[in-house]
Amino acid sequence: MISPKIFYEFLKKEGIEFFTGVPDSLLKEFCQYIEEKSSNENHIIAANEGCSIGLATGYHLETGQIPLVYLQNSGLGNTINPLMSLTDKEVYSIPLILLIGWRGEPGIKDEPQHIKQGRVTTRLLEALEIPFKVLNSSEKESIEKTKWAINTAKKSSSPVALLVKKGSFEKCESNIIMKNELTISREEVISMIIKYSSNRTTFVSTTGMISRELYEQRDIQNQDKSNDFLTVGSMGHASQIALGIANINPSRKIICLDGDGALLMHLGGITNIGTRNDIDFFHILINNGAHDSVGGQPTVGKKVSLTKVAEACLYNNVIGPITEKEDIIKNIKKLSKLSGKRFLEIHVKKGARSNLGRPKETPLENKFRFMNQLRKNQTTLNS
Repeated sequence: MISPKIFYEFLKKEGIEFFTGVPDSLLKEFCQYIEEKSSNENHIIAANEGCSIGLATGYHLETGQIPLVYLQNSGLGNTINPLMSLTDKEVYSIPLILLIGWRGEPGIKDEPQHIKQGRVTTRLLEALEIPFKVLNSSEKESIEKTKWAINTAKKSSSPVALLVKKGSFEKCESNIIMKNELTISREEVISMIIKYSSNRTTFVSTTGMISRELYEQRDIQNQDKSNDFLTVGSMGHASQIALGIANINPSRKIICLDGDGALLMHLGGITNIGTRNDIDFFHILINNGAHDSVGGQPTVGKKVSLTKVAEACLYNNVIGPITEKEDIIKNIKKLSKLSGKRFLEIHVKKGARSNLGRPKETPLENKFRFMNQLRKNQTTLNS
């Protein structure tokens, strides 16, 4: 397997000193090592993958050096515009290394949202005319391929990709300790939300742990799951899915369960929520300051005031951040009774329980059940 330490030191020796990207579960060991060993000037966890291409470009323009951008292949779509219209050799010709975790690799079992992405990843890189090689658990071969990538990027002055198979990096023991002074968990908060919400409320939950925990809490509380749309992929777009529903039916009670990493990824979306005048939209941000699903790397979610952002975007009622159980219950009850656009930010501790399950139904089954329930609820509202 590839040692994150050896891989990092090889990159540094070859002049790769700047790292940016969005953390990925297949690259988490390497991402953790970068976070520990790089300075703030040499490592930025980007809001989204497209932003990381911009950051890498700025670094190259200032230094003339080659940067490395890390990402999961599910985020490759976010990079297409800047890769094609900014870094491409027919535009500004920016050399950079893309280190891409290959989720959904053909023949490797994975979650439904990764299957097609994994199947078309190599074809997508070919269509983008980005040369690439595949890294596996052979450290020697991977170092040789990385050397090829660096030389190719230098020679062509354009992006080159390294596609990383599952299990390529060996475990990295991190010495980074994130302060975790809070005691309440995300799953406890979700439990309170569904307990104190109307059983006819429509839920749209963001990708990752939040959707998994909502699904499990429905079972634990013996509640119907048909009101829940679980956004298993498309990170950062749950609020816009919820807005799309609310926009067509302003009388529908809707709760969007969002996470800090997801909200930050496409933060501009909340401007469309806040500036709508006729919707009933309860936006709950569960903020743990981390990319919890892919290794726990930090976000800037607790360094900035997302409640002030929501206020500036014209939400009618904004509360938070809150951390105590009594305040959480009180404000869930309070805001659930109101109409208009409400924003509640809850700070929770990082982490999830080790035995957290996944939805048993397919995304299509979830979709049809959810759509049927929307129709039933509409019939009830009209009667």
